[in-house]
Amino acid sequence: MTTVRERSPAQRRPVAIALLSTLLAACAVGPEYRSPPPIDTGTGWTEPVTTTAAPPGLARWWSALGDPVLERLIDTALAENLDLRLAEARIDEARALRDRVAGHQAPVLAAGASVNRRRQSENGPLPIGVIPGLDATQTIYDTGFDAAWELDLFGANRRALEGASARLQATELEARGVRMRVIAEIARTWFSAVGAGHELRAQQATVAALQQTLDLVRRRAALGDASIADVDVADAQRAAAEAVLPDIEARRRAAILGLGVLLGTPPERELALLDAAPSLLALLALPVGERADVLRRRPDVLAAERRLAASTADIGVATAELFPKLSIGLGGGFQALDAGDWFESSSTRASILPLISWRLFDGGRVRAEIRAREAAERQAALAYEQTVLVALGDAERTLGDYRASLDTLARRLAALGASQRSFSHASARFAAGDIARVEWLAAERLLHEAEISAVRARTAAAVQMVALYKALGGGWDAEAAAHSTRPAESRLAMDSTEGEPE
Repeated sequence: MTTVRERSPAQRRPVAIALLSTLLAACAVGPEYRSPPPIDTGTGWTEPVTTTAAPPGLARWWSALGDPVLERLIDTALAENLDLRLAEARIDEARALRDRVAGHQAPVLAAGASVNRRRQSENGPLPIGVIPGLDATQTIYDTGFDAAWELDLFGANRRALEGASARLQATELEARGVRMRVIAEIARTWFSAVGAGHELRAQQATVAALQQTLDLVRRRAALGDASIADVDVADAQRAAAEAVLPDIEARRRAAILGLGVLLGTPPERELALLDAAPSLLALLALPVGERADVLRRRPDVLAAERRLAASTADIGVATAELFPKLSIGLGGGFQALDAGDWFESSSTRASILPLISWRLFDGGRVRAEIRAREAAERQAALAYEQTVLVALGDAERTLGDYRASLDTLARRLAALGASQRSFSHASARFAAGDIARVEWLAAERLLHEAEISAVRARTAAAVQMVALYKALGGGWDAEAAAHSTRPAESRLAMDSTEGEPE
């Protein structure tokens, strides 16, 4: 039979204190935060989708496009963009505020030393003048420490730390959203500049063909084979085509200037790109996934959920003001009237001051604050739900727009192929002498117009691809990539040369 030895009161005291501390730490007023219930995302995308494997390295999807200029621009922006640096500064601020709140859970310890020379009135409440051996003028030597600690009886500090941590997480997610937007804006602006470069070359070729046509019509008019009206028509066509050139050049220059600002540099920094030969715009497969995947990826949705968590914690902070507070003050040190006795054992001083405070009446301010925090939580919950719906709507819209842009591109490429075949036949007939040079130039002009339409369609598809990247939330990880999907019929990804006529 085992004998259990009863603990003495001195032995039971540490156990009781530890148990009491544990119970107090577990006591936190206010609602416990629970993640919002899943919002009904419907039966699926309104666009038809089919599962496919995501390309590797999708976190840097732009690298798969094979455009070294774009890769350099994005890498530079990620290092120097001012919006990103501002977002990083906000993270530093939020982290410091969280650390400040965490510091409230620890005691405050202060140390000091002083030498105080003072003279007291002989006619004051203490009759110094009639007390033998007590001088009115004294020098007091004092050194020591003071400590104060407020016990977190009802979890006010714990709730405050929960709120500060949730706000830090929201700030970090918002910074991720800024990063995603900067990448998307760099890509969109560069695609617009490249598309404008291709369009400019095709438009210049159109103007050159119309100029040759005008020269031929003028020579025929001089020989009496054409009228002045024919010359005027040819001249008007050339002038109309030429009038488009400044607008294209301005759009291209504006895009390049915009790149400079996005890189955190003077706008003229990248103007040298105007002289570079425009690369071919490539399109990339983006894994769409399920509708619920969008909510797990989008930084705005995730940040809204963290702000809801912070608002829930604020209720607990406000509710704790209804209950008493316990603080303990400790002090100790040395005090003497003579410097030689300053650190003698007889000069030691010590104090302990437990203090309980309780707001018994405050005109209803605490309860009003609790109601305000509860209203703020309801607002955060509604904002979260609204953010979810906006995210789904954004994804649905951009998914449809990208699908439509790919269909338009496919049709423009088909038209371009037909124009190429027509021009090839016209060239053969012109070489055989079956048609005049004017008819051959007309076929060439139609070819250039088809090229312009195809360039515009490809640029629009590339811009919509970037919009889809933003709408889907980016940041694909291995789990998301394993469940990636894309529309089957509209080919949400096209190779840079898929369907491209020669």
